[in-house]
Amino acid sequence: MSERRRARNRPYRTAARTFVKKAELAIRAGDQDTATAAVGDAISMLDRVASKGVIHSNNAARRKSRLMAKFNRMGATAASA
Repeated sequence: MSERRRARNRPYRTAARTFVKKAELAIRAGDQDTATAAVGDAISMLDRVASKGVIHSNNAARRKSRLMAKFNRMGATAASA
């Protein structure tokens, strides 16, 4: 039973990690437009995965918070430069 559930949840967990990684890479690259789209996609995916119960909702909230903090720091450095 748990093995079946793990197999069913794995693609969602992997996709969420991939979206977050793409967003973080876009933030590090400093491309505002790409980063905005990537962060939006990552947040959407984290919400979707949390709603399915693949990850805990607090886990998704923590990841979104950290991602937005990085994104906002990128915006602040771009505005001051």
